[in-house]
Amino acid sequence: MGKFEEFQDVIDRQMVIPQKLLTNYLALGIKEHELVILLQIHRFRAEGNYFPTPEDIAENVSMSGQECALLLRTLVQKKLITIEQKKNEHHILNESYSLEPLWQQLFSEKEQEKDEIQYDENIFPLFEQEFGRPLSPFEIETISIWLDQEKQSPALIKAALREAVLMNKLNFKYIDRILREWKRKGIRTVEQARKQGKQFRQGTNQKKTQPEKRDVSLYYNWLEEDS
Repeated sequence: MGKFEEFQDVIDRQMVIPQKLLTNYLALGIKEHELVILLQIHRFRAEGNYFPTPEDIAENVSMSGQECALLLRTLVQKKLITIEQKKNEHHILNESYSLEPLWQQLFSEKEQEKDEIQYDENIFPLFEQEFGRPLSPFEIETISIWLDQEKQSPALIKAALREAVLMNKLNFKYIDRILREWKRKGIRTVEQARKQGKQFRQGTNQKKTQPEKRDVSLYYNWLEEDS
């Protein structure tokens, strides 16, 4: 192979990076380590890998898989990337990272006011505390959907988490069912949610063995309930 073919092969494998990303990332609140992760996702997408694992990314950076996982969750939390689900030609559901939120923020002529994208960031560490582990990017995306698309209030999401804890059914599907049921019944305040949850628990089969009692004193702080 001649030098021309060798150089052409190098050129063919180049990746386009918007100049504006390198000059404006600080204005978007992006740190250097987060920028590296974004660029790696961009590269993986160009290569046909739309959902690289933290370990995939770690192979190309000076960070561990755990550090990459944490940064991925942070980027989802900051609404710089999202996780999409699409069916392929075999009707199999696949997940992929989308950089569309990043590009929208970067190239949008109309500046977004911070008040429009503010949300209760304490929700994420609260969920991690109750689940006893870091949230996955998909779980963070689920919480973001509750907040942004379904317009659930942070207080009601916390109340639904509390109900899941009290019922000893700590999983996202159960919490989602609670939120949907409350929305269907027109429940919009924490007080209404508390009464509904109390009625539901009283209506369960009393013959069942009561689950191990957990210390839920934490919740009374963020629900502002009386003891």
